[in-house]
Amino acid sequence: MRDIQSFAAGQWINPGAGAREIASAITGEVIARAGNDALEVQPMLAYGRNVGGPALRKLTFHDRAKMLKKLALHLNDHKQSLYALSFDTGGTLADHRIDVDGGIGTMQVYAGKGRREMPDDHVYLDGPPEQLGRSGQFMGRHICTPLQGVAVHINAFNFPVWGMLEKLAPTLLAGMPAIVKPATATCQVTEACFRLMIQSGILPDGAIQLVTGGLADMLDHLDCQDAVSFTGSADTALKLRGNPVLLERSVRFASEQDSLNASVLGSDAAPGTLEFDLFVREVQREMITKAGQKCTAIRRIMVPQAHVDTTIAALSERLAKVTIGDPRLETTKMGALVSQSQRNDVLEKAALIGTEAERVFGDPESFTLNGADRHNGAFVPPMLFHCADPDAAHYVHETEAFGPVATIMPYRDTDHAISLLRKGKGALVASVITCDGDIARQMAIGAGAFHGRLYFNNRDSMEEATGHGAPLPHMVHGGPGRAGGGEELGGIRGVMHYMQRTAVQGSPDILTAIGKQWMPGATEISDRAHPFTRNFSDLDLGETFNSARRVVSLDDIETFAHFTGDTFYAHMDEEAAKANPFFPGRVAHGYLLLSFAAGLFVQPDPGPVLANTGLDSLRFMAPVQAGDSIKVRLSVKSKTSRNDDYGEVRWHVTLTNQENAAVAEYELLTMNAY
Repeated sequence: MRDIQSFAAGQWINPGAGAREIASAITGEVIARAGNDALEVQPMLAYGRNVGGPALRKLTFHDRAKMLKKLALHLNDHKQSLYALSFDTGGTLADHRIDVDGGIGTMQVYAGKGRREMPDDHVYLDGPPEQLGRSGQFMGRHICTPLQGVAVHINAFNFPVWGMLEKLAPTLLAGMPAIVKPATATCQVTEACFRLMIQSGILPDGAIQLVTGGLADMLDHLDCQDAVSFTGSADTALKLRGNPVLLERSVRFASEQDSLNASVLGSDAAPGTLEFDLFVREVQREMITKAGQKCTAIRRIMVPQAHVDTTIAALSERLAKVTIGDPRLETTKMGALVSQSQRNDVLEKAALIGTEAERVFGDPESFTLNGADRHNGAFVPPMLFHCADPDAAHYVHETEAFGPVATIMPYRDTDHAISLLRKGKGALVASVITCDGDIARQMAIGAGAFHGRLYFNNRDSMEEATGHGAPLPHMVHGGPGRAGGGEELGGIRGVMHYMQRTAVQGSPDILTAIGKQWMPGATEISDRAHPFTRNFSDLDLGETFNSARRVVSLDDIETFAHFTGDTFYAHMDEEAAKANPFFPGRVAHGYLLLSFAAGLFVQPDPGPVLANTGLDSLRFMAPVQAGDSIKVRLSVKSKTSRNDDYGEVRWHVTLTNQENAAVAEYELLTMNAY
């Protein structure tokens, strides 16, 4: 029997009084124990706040992103050991890959997004600046900085690795330390993964801590700079959310709860279509993956009334082919529930559903096992119920059996399907299998407010689609109502949960200094050599080049029109152009002005500018006619390191006419050598 340790204030701590035994889901044999009622929580909080937090906040977002990438690669090198340890949780190798590889992949996505979408700085700018004064010398914008407390992560038993890593990735990227509290039933896998992270030496001291067992009174010592992120049951979330200290001190609380997710067969997806076959495959997969122990698993199956019998037959046929048993055997396709207590809970909830629905597949008292003992292991078969009258039913819309249990129900039309979806009172995800765009739009408008994610799939997307039950780090994971009312992941949105958004106001120079991003109206540095001749490391924000003027002639306009083929009437027909309320007569092409601008500011000799990689936020603000002149102001707006050889420079470019009125504005991106 293994002792599963906690990691508190930099020390590994053995289980002690109050330790709980952990049994194998396969054999029922006790394999480990975890928990220590004497764990001192205040030193843990102090260690995170005073050691881990400052160390993380010294790093830029890019530094933290690089750290996440190294950590993910390290875990990937050792994932086989996590697979081996995970079998006793009841999952198959395929289940472990979802958990372990999914967690590592999520960390890699956040590492990439941190480098691409966040600055190499300590302040994240949220949105563009706002002009608050008439002359542009009083400005405002929103910034985000990391909370200066500790994030307490309370995770569910079903994904001991992914559940930890999907919270840690955005938390660490934000610059906040975390205390991880996994569910005791599977904490031996979480502890092994956590130990790999500590042993790697990649994270600074105090960045992460681990509690294997109860949190004691830790929540009573949190304040407004701390955060709590929870995944699990609605009942547990309610108890945690109602903590008086969390309420009194406005401690951030994010909850992702189990919900009655549904899948809808579109009325166009009749038996015999590719969509019908896809629907049956997806439902069967969601019922048996992790033995149905997924917060996103399909619990309610909605099909047109005419296709109920055919769907039951098709699903039953596929479920009958599923081999249940010892997950260590390659021939096993579905393993066990996590524990005997969980098995008892699932059977109790299934019986409750059975008071309103007929069980049409799966008998928990009679099913075949592959190389396992039904009495000692936590095994149940997939169970499919049919509720003939879902409008009158209560339990099928209120009760979740957290295992391989789902209920099929008929619907009359799309509006009726939407009303059935809403009866779940908030869910993480609903899937709709359809090729009909009108059905998809109707579903999005009618059911979107009740779901954190809507997953549409059909023959066009089925080869690339990741599946109903796969939360992706790029997209929001969470949902309203029963699903907890919170969000996780969602790309950089997930990082914002661990940062404070603050409105800052002041002069352009002050805001430039705060955000490390130059803005018009701030001081310009124009007494240096052409900025295109200066290396990335030498450039300062606000370095500006003001070009000479160039007159735009009618011959320029006509030559550009015939050379490019853009003979739009506003450039070629004086009378037609004057009839257009936007133009005083024939005008220059906008892209002609951009080409002339490049000719005005480009320094042609070889130098540190390696490539022009993009142009953002282009606006044409006033027309330019033949005889008008233009000049360019080119200013260094921001700098972002990309690798050891070069960095990205973002230039603010403004074109003005002979009256110094702006005619065009955009941002130019170049890669510059160090």
